[in-house]
Amino acid sequence: MISAGIKEIKNNLSRYLAHVKGGEEVQITKRGRPIARIVKENQVNKSIRKALGPLLEKGLIALPTRSINRNQLAPEEVPGKPVSEMVIEDRR
Repeated sequence: MISAGIKEIKNNLSRYLAHVKGGEEVQITKRGRPIARIVKENQVNKSIRKALGPLLEKGLIALPTRSINRNQLAPEEVPGKPVSEMVIEDRR
């Protein structure tokens, strides 16, 4: 397992992702303490319904009963400033 600090990971992310792609795990540390791991994604293509199956069986979630017609979706108008303006103000 490769271990590196946040700044090192940020500055050389492509290099570390290449290691992960090769099957190695990368441990991310903050001040020498491990906080996260980057691991290779499982290549098994699993449908969303199959992945959520255990939660569905326990009754923790309910799947939609009909599909969404994306052509009928329209943005909702809300009063006040646009979010982009609020973000810019917050950054000042």
